[in-house]
Amino acid sequence: MTTFATPEDIANRTNAAKEAAVAAGRELGLEITEGKVLYELFSVVVHLAPSPVVARIPTVLPHTTTLEDLAKRQQQELDVAQWLHDQGTPVIPPSPLVERKPVQKDGFSITFWPFTDEDKSKEPDYVKNSELTADLHKALQNYPGELDFLSSAEPRFVKEALDRLEAHPEIVAPTDLARAKQEWQVLEPLVSDEEAFSKAFPGIELQPVHGDSPPANIFASTNGPLFSDFELITKGPIEWDLGGLGLEHEAAYNRGATKNGLRPIDKDVLRFVNSVGALRVMAYLSCADQLPAMVEFMQPFINQWRDTESYA
Repeated sequence: MTTFATPEDIANRTNAAKEAAVAAGRELGLEITEGKVLYELFSVVVHLAPSPVVARIPTVLPHTTTLEDLAKRQQQELDVAQWLHDQGTPVIPPSPLVERKPVQKDGFSITFWPFTDEDKSKEPDYVKNSELTADLHKALQNYPGELDFLSSAEPRFVKEALDRLEAHPEIVAPTDLARAKQEWQVLEPLVSDEEAFSKAFPGIELQPVHGDSPPANIFASTNGPLFSDFELITKGPIEWDLGGLGLEHEAAYNRGATKNGLRPIDKDVLRFVNSVGALRVMAYLSCADQLPAMVEFMQPFINQWRDTESYA
C-alpha cells in the first residue's frame, strides 16, 4: 500500500464499474439506455435504466479476495435471497429478468437485483430493525444451503492485513496494532475452527446468519422493510449479526427473539463477536489505498475498541 486513490481515480473506477454493468446487462438482453449510479462506497450500485434492474458491483476488496472467491460468495448471496423470498420472508430477491448467477465483465463481478423504490420519508429505525433481525434468524434456521463456519470473519485476510499495517503507523498507531495482534492470536483459532468455537462456548448453537449487521442492511422500501445484502452469509452464532449495536438494540433483539421462540443474546459470545469485529475494521484499513476516506470514518470504531478491555 503505497499510493492512495485520488478522487479522480475513484471516479474512474466507479465509471468503469458502471460501464461494465451496462455492457453485461445488455449482453443478458436487458434494455438499457443509461446506467445511473445510485450508491458507491465499497460497492457501486447502478440502475440499468429503463429496465427495472439494479446491478451491484463490489469495487473495494481485500487483497486476499480473488474474482473466483467473490463469485462464490455472490452465488451464495443470490441463492439465500431467492430461498428466503420463496419462503415468504420480506427480502430483496435476485432479479427475475436474468439468470441467477454473478456475471464477470472487465475485471468486475456483478449481480443483478430488482429496482426497488425507497421510502425516504423517515430516518432508519435501527432499534426496530434489531428486533426484526430475530425474524430473519428464525427464517434462516431451515436454510438448506451449505455454508462455511464464520467465513465472513475472513481470518486469513485479517492476519495478513495486520501484518501489512505495520508499515503504516500513520493509519494505525503501533500501540494499537500490537494490541490487535495479541488479541488476534487468541481470537483466530475460534473463528477458524468450528470445534474450537464450540469448546470455548459450549451449548451455543450455530445456524445460517446474515453475516453483515442486518439491522443496518434492512432496506426501507415503499412496501415495507426488506432484508438485503447477504454478501457475507455464513454459519455462526446469532450474535455474529449483532456486534457493536449497544444495549438498546440488544434489548430490542431479545424482544424479537422471545416472540420467535429463540434464545436471547449470550453476553460472552457477543464480547467475542465485538472483539473480532473491531479487528476486522482495523484490518480493512489496509484497503485504505483503494478508499482513503475509510481512515476517517472508521476511526470512531477504533476509538471505541481502544476503550474496551483487551481480549488477549
